Amino acid sequence: MTNGSDGLPRTTDVLVIGFGPVGAALCALLGRYGVTTLAVDKVAGVMLAPRAIALDNEALRILQMAGLGEGAFERLAIPEVRMHCPYLGQFGQANTSGTIDGHPKLVTFYQPDLEHALRRQVAAYPCVAFHSGYELVSFTQSDAGVTAQLKDGAGELHEVAARYLIGADGASSTVRGLIGQGFEGQTYPEDWLIVDAIRREEKAIDHVEFLCHPDRPTPHMPAPGGRERWEFMLKPGETKEEMERPEKVAELLAPWIAPEDLVIERKAVYRFHARCCEKFQQGRVFLVGDAAHITPPFVGQGLVAGLRDVANLGWKLAWVVRGQASPALLDSYDTERRPHARKMIGLAKLMGHLVMPRNIFKALAVHGAMRLCRFIPLLRRQLEELEIKPPNRFREGCLIKGRARQGVCRGALLPQGFVRHQGQIRPSDEVLGDHLTLVGFGIDPRQYLDGATQARWEARGGAFLQVGLHGQRPGADTAFAEDLSDVLANNRSRGTVMVSRPDRVIMHDGPAQTAQRLVDECLQAL
Repeated sequence: MTNGSDGLPRTTDVLVIGFGPVGAALCALLGRYGVTTLAVDKVAGVMLAPRAIALDNEALRILQMAGLGEGAFERLAIPEVRMHCPYLGQFGQANTSGTIDGHPKLVTFYQPDLEHALRRQVAAYPCVAFHSGYELVSFTQSDAGVTAQLKDGAGELHEVAARYLIGADGASSTVRGLIGQGFEGQTYPEDWLIVDAIRREEKAIDHVEFLCHPDRPTPHMPAPGGRERWEFMLKPGETKEEMERPEKVAELLAPWIAPEDLVIERKAVYRFHARCCEKFQQGRVFLVGDAAHITPPFVGQGLVAGLRDVANLGWKLAWVVRGQASPALLDSYDTERRPHARKMIGLAKLMGHLVMPRNIFKALAVHGAMRLCRFIPLLRRQLEELEIKPPNRFREGCLIKGRARQGVCRGALLPQGFVRHQGQIRPSDEVLGDHLTLVGFGIDPRQYLDGATQARWEARGGAFLQVGLHGQRPGADTAFAEDLSDVLANNRSRGTVMVSRPDRVIMHDGPAQTAQRLVDECLQAL
C-alpha cells in the first residue's frame, strides 16, 4: 500500500466498503490469503446492540476458515425449533441437535462478540488495514482497476486506487446505488418490535419457539449470556413510539417474565424485506451480504448468506490478484451465489407464511396441514430434519461438469471430519489449509502425476494431500492425514482423487489414474 499524509492508503489490491461482520469476514479471509486490502467505514466501533442472532453449521465452518476457532466468540447450541398454534398446539418442529461437518446445526450468538472476534483476527494481518470515518462518494472503473473517492468527517475528498472494490455496506448500499443495481423483491407490510433482554436470575429457554398466533405472531429464542429475544408483530394502528414505551414492552413480555427480572438491551421496530439484486457484480465491483440480498429473518439465514458470499469470493480475488487465475474466474461468483441466495429467500418467505397466519381460518388450514405432514415419513423428514433447506451446491461456475459418482457431488461442499495429522487430531479443513488441494483418498495423489504437472499445480496455488484410512500409515513425501471419522476416505472414495477449492467446494473428482487429466482440466478452468 502507498499511504497519503493522513495515513490512508492511496493504493490497494482490494478496497472493501463497510466493516460490519460480512466485510470483516472478507478481510479476515483476504488476510489469510495475503492480499493487500483496505477496509473503510463511516463508524469506528462495533454497534453494541445485538442484531443478527443465528448461525448454522456452514456459517461456523466459514468462520473457522477465517481463523475463528471454537473459543473465539460465545455461541449457544439450539437443539430444537418448535412451532405452536393457539388452536392446534405444537404443529411442527425441527431437529437442530447434533453436528454437521464438526459444527452444531444451529447456534445463537451475540453479534458484538462475533464482530470483535473478527476485528481481532483482521488486525493480525499486516496486509489488511481498516480506516474509519470515511464514506464512499463515487468511483470510476477502467481496465486497470477502480478509482474511488472517499469523503472524511470534515468533508475532504481522498482518492484510492484499487484493483477491485467490494460493497459490504449493508441494505442501503452506496456501492449498489452507484453501479445502478435495482433491489427487486418484497417489503412486508407488517412492522415488528424486536426486544433483546438479559434475565437477572432465571435460565432462559433452551430452544427456539414460534408462537404462530394470528393476533400477534411471536418468535422467541435464547442467546448466550442469559439473553433472550422476542419479536412481536405490530397490529394495524400500532405505532413505533407506542410499542417501544417501557410499559408496552412490559405488557408484551408479561406471559414470560416480570419486567423487573430483565435488563432490556434493545427495543426497536423493524420492517422485514425479501430482496435480491439481478447481478452481484459489475466489472471490477462486487456486492456481498445485505448489499446484494436481504433475507427475512424467519430461517436465520441473513448473516449466513453474507458469509457464504465472502467464502466464495475471497479465494477467487486472491487467486486473480496473485496471478494464479484469470480475471474471468471472478465471473463465477455471481453464477454460483445468486441462485442459492434466491432459494434461501424463497424458503424464508415460505416460513413467514407459517409464522404469520392472517386469520384463524388460515391458521387452522396451514397449521393443520403441517401437523398432518408429520404422519407422512418423507414430508416429516423434509421438515423435521431440515431437508427442505436448499443445499449449498451449484451446477454452473468454477467446477468441471461431469457425471456424479455415488457419494460425490461436484459443486457441493467436501465434508469435514477429524483426522490425525503430524501426531495431532485436527479438523480436516485445518489440514487442507488455504490451498486448491488435490486430495487422494487411500492413495498418494502425486502417484499418477509427472514432475512438470506437479510444478504447474503448485505454481497455481495447488497443494497435495493424502487422506488415509483409519490405521493407514503415511508415505514418504506427500502431506498425510489419517481419517478418524470415516467421512473422507471411506470405501466409496478409496482409490480416487478429488480437487477441493479453498472454500471447500468439490471442483473435480475421478479415479486416481485420471489425476493428470483432472489437474489439466482444473488448471484450464482457472
